[in-house]
Amino acid sequence: MIRVLLADDQTLVREAFAMLVESAPDMEVVGQAATGREAAELARTSRADLVVMDIRMPDLDGIEATRLIAADEDLAGVRVLVLTTYDTDENIVDALRAGASGFLVKDTRPAELLDAIRTVTAGDSLLSPGPTARLIERFLRSPSPPAAGGPECLSERERQVLTLVARGLNNTEIAEALGLSPLTAKTHVSRIMGKLGARDRAQLVVVAYESGMVTPGNL
Repeated sequence: MIRVLLADDQTLVREAFAMLVESAPDMEVVGQAATGREAAELARTSRADLVVMDIRMPDLDGIEATRLIAADEDLAGVRVLVLTTYDTDENIVDALRAGASGFLVKDTRPAELLDAIRTVTAGDSLLSPGPTARLIERFLRSPSPPAAGGPECLSERERQVLTLVARGLNNTEIAEALGLSPLTAKTHVSRIMGKLGARDRAQLVVVAYESGMVTPGNL
């Protein structure tokens, strides 16, 4: 069972998401939070696997709450899926830098939300490539220095893999593009995350763009 924590300041939205999540046979809601601070606290006590996090909340917004969760070593296995009202919300890049593993717009279809929860929890794929590319193109033009190590420590093959990760490809697609087995592609991605100190593929995308390995529009 995937243990899901819901964080949104609107009660009706939380309840609607809760009904949707509980309708899935492989998921359960383990908590609901109305503020970012409450979300960070419940992440520690509810043993959630994933937090569905709204950005705009009182007391502590979703970005700062995500940063607290990502910085807590005891919560290393907790993923954050950020929700935004519009896919042009510039705060989403700050959320990715803070440690979010993915994002969705709030008007996404119910089945897509459930699939996104499964995807982000598994850590096997990043985000829908279209909105991701548009956001990165618009908001990473003036990047801040990456917190993790730079790609100069990577081998040539690892740099190729990182470039494809940044373009939204999953392990199977990377394997096909480079003539590798899916297992080898997955191993490369894991090693890259280890070398760069990244939690997941979302942070790999940020590193790739901030370092200039991949540039806006070069997708």
